Amino acid sequence: MRVPVIDLGSQWTHRIWRTLRDLECDSEIMPPDVPFAKIADADGLVLSGGAVRLAKGEDSKISKCHALLDEFKKPVMGVCAGQQFLALHFGGKVAPAKTPEFGNVGLEVVEANDLFAGMPKRFTVWASHNDEVKSAPGFELLASSSDCKWHAFKHRRLPIYGTLFHPEVVHTQHGAEIYGNFVRVCKR
Repeated sequence: MRVPVIDLGSQWTHRIWRTLRDLECDSEIMPPDVPFAKIADADGLVLSGGAVRLAKGEDSKISKCHALLDEFKKPVMGVCAGQQFLALHFGGKVAPAKTPEFGNVGLEVVEANDLFAGMPKRFTVWASHNDEVKSAPGFELLASSSDCKWHAFKHRRLPIYGTLFHPEVVHTQHGAEIYGNFVRVCKR
């Protein structure tokens, strides 16, 4: 099972990589401008978070991920800025959050789904964002917080998931299980 991590600049990208390795995945951290040939045989792909403010526009490095997503036809999971990038890629909107979230946040799963299988309806996650998804056409809402509607989503037709919170951070309850559930999706 091979699941590379595309590094969009998060301070926790190595934690995603480590979690995937702990789940017995062959994983490596790659830049956003990685040639498609280097990920073509992967079973899944994770887009990390990053400090980029996508509500203020994409930087040229992250923009190169559009071509990867257009070609990659297997499961993808975007985290934080990675989730926001997925929304933008599919025609959604990202804007400054009315209430930025930093630290522990109460999450409520609003739709039963593969990503949160076997987890309680409510649990605590770690968030670190100024911007948030405001609309995500083609996506189903999976989880929200009191301050942010689109904390997690899934594409209606494709195996593409996004979380605004950081499952890889130790303060997120069930974080390794979330990545484990994503790996199970990749095995299908």
